[in-house]
Amino acid sequence: MILALDQGTTGSVAVVVDDDGRVVASVDREIAQHYPQPGWVEHDPEEVFRTTVDVGREAIARAGVAPSTIAAIGITNQRETTVVWERATGRPVHPAVVWQSRASAPVCESLRRAGREALFRERTGLTIDAYFSATKIRFILDRIPDGQRRADAGELLFGTIDTWLLWRLSNGTVHATDTTNASRTLLFDIRRGRWDDDLLRALDVPRVMLPDVQPSSGRFAEAGPEHFGAPLRISGVAGDQHAALLGQACTRAGEAKNTYGTGCFLLANTGADLRRADGLLTTIAIDLGSSRSYALEGSAFVTGAAVQWLRDGLGVIADAAETEALAASLPGNDGVYLVPAFVGLGAPHWDMYARGLLIGISRGTTRAHLARATLESIAYQTRDLVEAMRRAGQPLSALRVDGGGTANRFLMQFQADLLGVPVEVAAVREMTALGAAYLAGLAVGVWKGADDLRALRRGAERFEPRMSRDEGDGLYARWLQAVERAKGWEPSVAEPGPAS
Repeated sequence: MILALDQGTTGSVAVVVDDDGRVVASVDREIAQHYPQPGWVEHDPEEVFRTTVDVGREAIARAGVAPSTIAAIGITNQRETTVVWERATGRPVHPAVVWQSRASAPVCESLRRAGREALFRERTGLTIDAYFSATKIRFILDRIPDGQRRADAGELLFGTIDTWLLWRLSNGTVHATDTTNASRTLLFDIRRGRWDDDLLRALDVPRVMLPDVQPSSGRFAEAGPEHFGAPLRISGVAGDQHAALLGQACTRAGEAKNTYGTGCFLLANTGADLRRADGLLTTIAIDLGSSRSYALEGSAFVTGAAVQWLRDGLGVIADAAETEALAASLPGNDGVYLVPAFVGLGAPHWDMYARGLLIGISRGTTRAHLARATLESIAYQTRDLVEAMRRAGQPLSALRVDGGGTANRFLMQFQADLLGVPVEVAAVREMTALGAAYLAGLAVGVWKGADDLRALRRGAERFEPRMSRDEGDGLYARWLQAVERAKGWEPSVAEPGPAS
């Protein structure tokens, strides 16, 4: 058995996976979202750790196995979310700044004004955007008292969520990350596979803050026995989207997956070819130590989070599952579109100052229209990503999909209709956790290699396109008009100041 810990944006999940790649037990727990200012998103690092341990313990108990029989732990995590803590005490000095947060937009603007865009793009494969960790580090150091001096003196440590969990689970003995998470920081040279001194200097981030970088599969740390009831090896670590790519067995060049979670993340494996494309990111796909592959990636920031907004922000629905029947109750969208640019727009638009827009409403607009517009917005944003892939010479003949959104049959059918290609739903929704389990299992010999993982892949359902291309293209053209109206709404962002 492998224990996989999946710490995501809206909650923490733990699954126990057997050697046939089947989920034996699964437990999840939501975490609180904090919005101190419009466009800012934060988490409590202590809650992140506590819920991760809690779900891990419960998953082992539900699996009915002794903790000591767990062969290894795999960790996968919301990427880019940034934690800074004291080396001596392990105490976070600031709330975790979530990947969605636009708080560091002024830092990005200063880098662009300094003409640094090409340097960062060339070394990291990323664009300068508040999405990534490095500008969040700079934001935190500027915001806390005496932040720069303390960082320079080695008193403060930085980590993405995987690193934070490794530190806490190992009781402060291991400060490490893997190459996939490092590749999302805006500080890592993805060709050379190392932290880059030029990028560190550009943001004045001291190297002493940074974790050691390892391949995604191997010995990372040992979790203390007080956490899960026995000392357990942590043998796999990867960012959630990279883990999902492996979980979907997209181990060959040209294979792609889309994960429907808080956001949508489309990754296409490009093998050893480090490719560049307008509007898309180049990132490390999978790093098994013996081999490293790259991917083109498109990221839509708010997809499932828009459904959560309908539930928690507006009270339009009591449960996300309601949206399927509401959307299907209408014969069409009646021209109602939602652009959920609540924290700006990601790929391929990269507009930090876009904001959410609901357009086309009339006196006859109902909550069914809101539900349908929200679900359709997920499919439209995915088509944005697919179109960018096509322009880059990476066409898709089918799309492998996973994540919570795949439970919504209306969304899956509309996605196939809009793309004009089949959508293949994975049998296991917890694909990010499954990928983390695979990484850990490969390290300890449960599986031998990629061929073993491909043999484990199971599909649940395949949605074939039904809509005419003209109809799909017409709906998408109206979406693009709505997106243009949402862009640049927030004209400026105040410079970050010290915390009160």
